[in-house]
Amino acid sequence: MSRDPRFVEQLEDIVGLYMSPPEHALVLCCDEKSQVQALDRTQPGLPLKKGRAETMTHDYKRNGTTTLFAALNVLDGQVIGQCQQRHTHAEWPKFLKQIDRETPKDKALHLICDNYATHKHPIVQEWQEKHPRFHIHFTPTSASWLNMVERFFRSISTDRPERGIFCSVPELVAAIDEYIAVHNQNPKPFIWTAKANDILQKVIRANRKLGSKKNEGPHQRIAPV
Repeated sequence: MSRDPRFVEQLEDIVGLYMSPPEHALVLCCDEKSQVQALDRTQPGLPLKKGRAETMTHDYKRNGTTTLFAALNVLDGQVIGQCQQRHTHAEWPKFLKQIDRETPKDKALHLICDNYATHKHPIVQEWQEKHPRFHIHFTPTSASWLNMVERFFRSISTDRPERGIFCSVPELVAAIDEYIAVHNQNPKPFIWTAKANDILQKVIRANRKLGSKKNEGPHQRIAPV
């Protein structure tokens, strides 16, 4: 549960972008997926066949990691992606430059990001001041579920790195680039339907339940056998 004092304000801001995006602008959900591992299985798996599921060994060899930077276009579901070795304030502006290159120059850009310190570094802020079409909207702390790019990260992790065999980081990066290219050929946007007030009421009810459980004695929490 988020304890961010600006939770309500930021919740309404981001959900408003999802449900009523501004005219002449693009809304992009942005984040980094760090420590994506290039894993090589110790033994070859067996392919899917009739009567038997695909198999894969549980043990593996680590061959390095990469960080995937991604920006999900809320309107059409297309993704701008870039892999880099690290995810510091030096790499984030490189990704912002790619977004700048690959989006229409006449559109304002509203980027939804988390509160990671890299996104607020003075070097990043200086770059943003020189590019006024970039508008940054931060999610509340402990509320990554508000950023729809997390849904894309779940899909790509399940479909590609977790199922692949990679002997090197370049192999992994090539597979990620290919996945994004195929995705962008027929993208499908994630549709946000939950209103800010409905989400807020659920959060309030959850907080009340958590508060009541904390006030229970140990004997009250024991389920009957």
